[in-house]
Amino acid sequence: MLFKNEYRIESSRLKGYDYSSPGAYFITIKTAKGECFFGDVENEKMVLNEIGKTATEYWKEIPDHFPYVILDEFIFMPDHFHGIIFLDEYKTLQKRQPVGVIINQFKRACTIQIRKSEINFKWQPRFHDHVIRNENELNRIRQYIIDNPKNWKSGDEFNSDELTF
Repeated sequence: MLFKNEYRIESSRLKGYDYSSPGAYFITIKTAKGECFFGDVENEKMVLNEIGKTATEYWKEIPDHFPYVILDEFIFMPDHFHGIIFLDEYKTLQKRQPVGVIINQFKRACTIQIRKSEINFKWQPRFHDHVIRNENELNRIRQYIIDNPKNWKSGDEFNSDELTF
C-alpha cells in the first residue's frame, strides 16, 4: 500500500466510462507550475510564440497518428490548452486507443520537440477531461474555448471547477 492510501489523488475520470468509445471529449492540459510557455494574450487575442506554434502543429497532427480522431475547436493559452476531440466510430482502421493514450502521446511528442530548443518545458502530469453528452453542451464548450482569450487575466490559472456544462 502506497502511503496507506493517505496521499492518493482521486481520478477525475468518469467512473465506469470507456474512454475509447466514440464520442466528444473536452480536454484541458496545463503547463507545470502554470508557466506561460505558449505566448501572450494581447487585446483579448492569443498571440502564439514559437513554442505555441510548435504545440499547435503537434495538436493538428493527432489525426495522422490516430485516424479515428477528429479535432474540433481548440486554443493554446499562455499556460494551458483547451480542445475538443471526437473519437469517430466509423474510422476504426485500427484498435481505438483511449483518450488518455492520445493526449499522453501528444504531450510526449510536444515535450521532446520543444526541449530540443534547450527549454525546460513541462506539462502537468495529468490533464482534465469532460465527456460531452449533448449538442447544447458541445456548443457551450466551443464558445468557452473561443472566449478564453477575452476572459484571460495575466497570472490567472485555469480552474476546472469553474466549468459547468
